[in-house]
Amino acid sequence: MLMWLRMAPALHLIFLLIIHRVSSAEWGVNYSPTQFCALQNSTMTISCTFKYPSTGYQIMKAFWNIDQVKQGGEFADLSNNPEYSQRLQYLGDKQQDCTVRLSHVTKKDEHEYYFRFTTNVTKGIWIGYPGVHLSVTDLQLESPERVTEGDSVRLTCNSSCKLTDTPTFIWYRNSHTLTNIGDELNIRSVSRREAGNYRCGVQGQTYISPAVYLDVRYAPDTPVISNRSAVIMEGDSVILNCSSDSNPPALNFSWFKGETFVGSGRIFNISKISSDDSGKYKCRARNDLGEKYSDPVTLDVQYPPRTISVSINRSAVIMSGDSVTLSCSSDSNPPAEINWFKGKMVVRSGRIFNISKISSDDSGEYKCRYKNVHGEKYSDPVTLDVQYPPRNVSVSVTDSGHLWSDSVSLMCISDSNPPALNFSWFKENQSSAVGSGQSFSAVQSGRFYCEAHNPHGAQRSDAITVTVHQGAGRNIIITVTSVGILIIFIIVIMFAILSKRKSRRSAGKQSAISDTYAGLDLQSATSDLYNTLTSVHHRPAENSCSTLDPQSSSEHHNPPINRRRLQ
Repeated sequence: MLMWLRMAPALHLIFLLIIHRVSSAEWGVNYSPTQFCALQNSTMTISCTFKYPSTGYQIMKAFWNIDQVKQGGEFADLSNNPEYSQRLQYLGDKQQDCTVRLSHVTKKDEHEYYFRFTTNVTKGIWIGYPGVHLSVTDLQLESPERVTEGDSVRLTCNSSCKLTDTPTFIWYRNSHTLTNIGDELNIRSVSRREAGNYRCGVQGQTYISPAVYLDVRYAPDTPVISNRSAVIMEGDSVILNCSSDSNPPALNFSWFKGETFVGSGRIFNISKISSDDSGKYKCRARNDLGEKYSDPVTLDVQYPPRTISVSINRSAVIMSGDSVTLSCSSDSNPPAEINWFKGKMVVRSGRIFNISKISSDDSGEYKCRYKNVHGEKYSDPVTLDVQYPPRNVSVSVTDSGHLWSDSVSLMCISDSNPPALNFSWFKENQSSAVGSGQSFSAVQSGRFYCEAHNPHGAQRSDAITVTVHQGAGRNIIITVTSVGILIIFIIVIMFAILSKRKSRRSAGKQSAISDTYAGLDLQSATSDLYNTLTSVHHRPAENSCSTLDPQSSSEHHNPPINRRRLQ
């Protein structure tokens, strides 16, 4: 019967009209729309009205059926179907309005829906044919698989049928609702920030499409170099890490010091860094879309002072009054504080030590010290030997002489560098020198001065007055010698007398002849001593203190002089 109704609806209608003898215009069911496309999990409403003759007819039963399915020979009431009973809701009055609502539609709900009613008149029945065809669709998002940053991109929200209810499409990116509406999402110049999972949906509906990932590819961003420490000490291990944002991820990393390639890989390791490794480093990240260099990173390798030295701007000979500049150089990082020492005393700071007019007081050992936060170091000492011609030349009397000295020893004293080794002696009012050497014996009275010489010049002393008493010294020496001999002789005689007395006591008596001889021997010895003394020391007749002519005796020549150099 169902198949027959599908194949011959017109005959069925004619048959009903014949039975009830009424016009077809009095019977009917009107659907709106007859083709329904609903979004999966949405709610669809079928507008429905029906009519029948108003006279003599009463509605006995009104219901919806799918696919004209019969149960027990009668069309099945859809509200009795467990799959629909909770989702089907009649909105009409079942007298003329047969509007129905079906919620949470799924693909299983794709059927032909019919409205059927019966009246109190036998055979006064009607089914609205053709029914309403329901299609259920989901949403599918179309998107390019890969795009490159800067490209134009179009995403389309598609359904398998055209939705009956005019939809308002909305868009989502990573669960955030976008402001764009419509079944198409156009991005004129896509950026990496717009990469992500996209979905579309219909406003007012809970169903949204499955997510589609928009993969935005781009060349590496400027790489960033990270370092574990800001302060790098010589000998430390240093690790540099190069990172860059890129899609696809950069797998090619290269390292450069300046413009020189020094390594590859994302990590650059220097196990024991030295000052030679100081400099600017950069890395390069590369993928299929391009490459980019990082900003340079400076490795500042620090260390205490080392290799310290002092240089001088002059030759080895420094003259008093010269300008002398000492320069201290060292290798250190960070730069060191520089101090100059003379001995143990700090005399100046700074790399350059300048003495504009050097003097002998500036002579001595100098050294410089470099000091930074990591240590200190001293240079080897440098000796400044300030030279100058003789100065402060003076004459010193080294032997002031006795009362009757026949010469006076003089010494020439001077301050000079190098020490004076050449000395000349002059007597005032005489043009030629009267002696040489640092020591000089004056045998004449007068005013004498000396002149000291070194390679840088000469200077003379002031003159001093010397008085020499010539000859007296020799006579005094002879007299002293004669007196000494006489004293010795007297001691001998006294010893002899004492010996004879001792002999008398022991022997008893002694003859007169022996005593006579003894007295004669003493007188003879005394006479011989007197003659000897008078022959050795001839006394002048008048004045024993008179001086001799210095020109008449060779004994008054200058004695040898021990010369010593004054430092």
